[in-house]
Amino acid sequence: MKLPGEDPWGSFALDPRDPAHTHLRASDRDREIVHGLLAAAYADGRLDREELDERSDRVAAARVLGDLPPIVNDLAPTGRALVADRTALAAQAQRRYESDRREALLGFLGPSLICVVVWAIVMYGEFFWPGFVIAGTGINLIQTLVRRQDIIDRHVRRLEKKQARQGRQAEQLEAKPPPDEDPDE
Repeated sequence: MKLPGEDPWGSFALDPRDPAHTHLRASDRDREIVHGLLAAAYADGRLDREELDERSDRVAAARVLGDLPPIVNDLAPTGRALVADRTALAAQAQRRYESDRREALLGFLGPSLICVVVWAIVMYGEFFWPGFVIAGTGINLIQTLVRRQDIIDRHVRRLEKKQARQGRQAEQLEAKPPPDEDPDE
């Protein structure tokens, strides 16, 4: 369980705010986390006994993860933008893959064409040594084309980590108290 003041949504195995998870069945642990939020709110005086009982009944009746956030939305901080904006992340990852693909293509074509031109000018009709360069640079191009989805998934994971790191940094900046003013001034 997260400490009060921290993002309670991080306690869940799967974030119930994420549209990709809302249809999944809620576990006892998920309900326990929400009960903990309700208990903390009751202890803080943000809920009266009647509201606590009503919301606790709703938590007990919750079947899927999507049922849980509405129960505590006014009690738990929503935090930074959800990683649930997967379409934007996927589009950004797709653009990065296309950049990787262009780099692999240029890494194949540039050296290969230069070697073929040098061979054609200097040694035409003899052993075709540019084939080694073509094979070597072609391996990277083929790997990039064949492993498309793996590369996109890797980019999505990196973007998610970067987004989470930026969110933590922003929250730390928001949580820092203002610098004490020097009373001597």
